[in-house]
Amino acid sequence: MLKSKMLKSTLLVCSSVCSFWIAAASVAAQTEAWHLDPAHSAAQFSVRHMGISTVRGTFTKVSGDVNYSPSDLGGSSVDILIDAKSVDTRVEMRDNDVRSDHFLDVSKYPTITFKSKRLAAAGGKLKITGDLTIHGVTKEVVLDVDGPTAPVKDPMGNSHMGASANTKINRSDFGMTGMSAVVGDEVTILIDVELVQRLGPPPGQPPAPGTR
Repeated sequence: MLKSKMLKSTLLVCSSVCSFWIAAASVAAQTEAWHLDPAHSAAQFSVRHMGISTVRGTFTKVSGDVNYSPSDLGGSSVDILIDAKSVDTRVEMRDNDVRSDHFLDVSKYPTITFKSKRLAAAGGKLKITGDLTIHGVTKEVVLDVDGPTAPVKDPMGNSHMGASANTKINRSDFGMTGMSAVVGDEVTILIDVELVQRLGPPPGQPPAPGTR
């Protein structure tokens, strides 16, 4: 009888320990919600001009949400929204041309979006496969990502991470075929983001009652 009680006690302890570690592993693997900080994020692009020079531009209005855990890449996700009208190539006439139906046609397609399908580790970096939508056309692309960095805290206690992603596309794949004799087809895209995990609500949302 004594041996039976001891066995039951041992099994109970083992069961409790196993349950604790399973629960701890589950918590550790949970993704954390991050938001892009628009003031410190931008999407850049570059394209060849007449085959002899490179023109560079920036989309200055970028927002998005990231759910991320390095131990649970399968549960992680990235959603990025770019205001196509915010394009800036430093030349107003050229900016208006990029916004026109020669290229982005922002009156019809005001946003550029990226929605991830899967994240994978790749030699200390990340590869993010997802759907990129430009000019109303959606194509699968792969972003090569440096980062994210280890989180750091600002003086208010908010956590920040940084990351940089790049890819290449052919604009003709997205239905942008204008001025092909002058503007190259291949476009290099670089996205620099700062992610923030605020103690309060995301940017643009009022604080919860009692948190002011």
